[in-house]
Amino acid sequence: MSTVEELQKKVRELETKLAAFQSNVAPGRKKIDVMSSEVVDSNPYSRLMALKRMGIVDNYEKIRELSVAVVGVGGVGSVTAEMLTRCGIGKLILFDYDKVELANMNRLFFQPHQAGLSKVDAAAATLQNINPDVTIDAYNYNITTVDNFQKFCDTIRAGSLTGGPVDLVLSCVDNFEARMAINTACNELNQNWFESGVSENAVSGHIQFIVPGETACFACAPPLVVASKIDEKTLKREGVCAASLPTTMGIVAGFLVQNTLKYLLSFGNVTHYLGYSALTDYFPTMSLKPNPQCDDIYCRQRQSEVNARPAPVEVATEVTEDDSPVHTDNQWGICLIDENVPEEEDTSNLNLVDGVQVAYSIPVDNGTPESSTGGAVAASELSLEELMKQMKSM
Repeated sequence: MSTVEELQKKVRELETKLAAFQSNVAPGRKKIDVMSSEVVDSNPYSRLMALKRMGIVDNYEKIRELSVAVVGVGGVGSVTAEMLTRCGIGKLILFDYDKVELANMNRLFFQPHQAGLSKVDAAAATLQNINPDVTIDAYNYNITTVDNFQKFCDTIRAGSLTGGPVDLVLSCVDNFEARMAINTACNELNQNWFESGVSENAVSGHIQFIVPGETACFACAPPLVVASKIDEKTLKREGVCAASLPTTMGIVAGFLVQNTLKYLLSFGNVTHYLGYSALTDYFPTMSLKPNPQCDDIYCRQRQSEVNARPAPVEVATEVTEDDSPVHTDNQWGICLIDENVPEEEDTSNLNLVDGVQVAYSIPVDNGTPESSTGGAVAASELSLEELMKQMKSM
């Protein structure tokens, strides 16, 4: 078969897949021309706009003006992009260079007829059918190469709806090389971003919010493989591939989008780091400070800029103590004692670190049993007759 015939065959296959994709849309489906902010039953976005009426968000309509870049449209990235699209984000910028495979069908987004298409093109087509009001830019290239890295930086710098920098970058990649590239770009551009990941065994994951100069970047506390200058490609075991669970992917993507919305729409508290362990249902949180000796020169530069900012001025408030009696008519001298406050005890022998205190103390056993009333029982116990005489004399 000649080269021309092979190309024609591939074109026919792509046309067949495209036709299957178009026919997959339910007949009579009505597209939304305008995403109205009016909260009415006829508006499919009324449940989101109702957040404003409930006092959760001051201005939900603001989300239409915002732009988010999603790097990596895999198990986490594809679900993340879909959630943001359904939330009505103004613009999505997708980066990836892989193709859709049948092995990707265990996820919540891709469909069998999309096999062979690039992930960004397949994702863009699906997302446009979900919400045609969202502007979607798809870039099918590897951001870690020298030429593409510069294009990636330029897109982050001027890819928003207004021609300025994007509002947030979401890292949903599955390798350290891509994470380091995103980290370098965001440090250079002073761009806030979220890093996310799922473990190789698919039973744990995390998200991390990174503000250049204020929080630890990905290079401040790198994984051992990066810190040891080892090529991660050498760690791949023959015949073993990473596991993937749609549940773990969906949970991590949900955490990522939830905190993205909190950051973009200014409500709630944005987590600095949130982990997830499926085996124990454990959700650790923490806040990592930047490393002054970070290998990334732009990270150290951002730290210097943050340290040069003037410290916030705290307004001192004068506290006056009222020494007058609480109850002037307390003729019986009754006073209240908080029984929940433990008595002060000598804990110097415990070598407690700062910020740690004992919750309770174990009573000292001196070998003398105590009665129910707290008094020590005499060594020579009284007889029954003697006890009866004491009771009669009372």
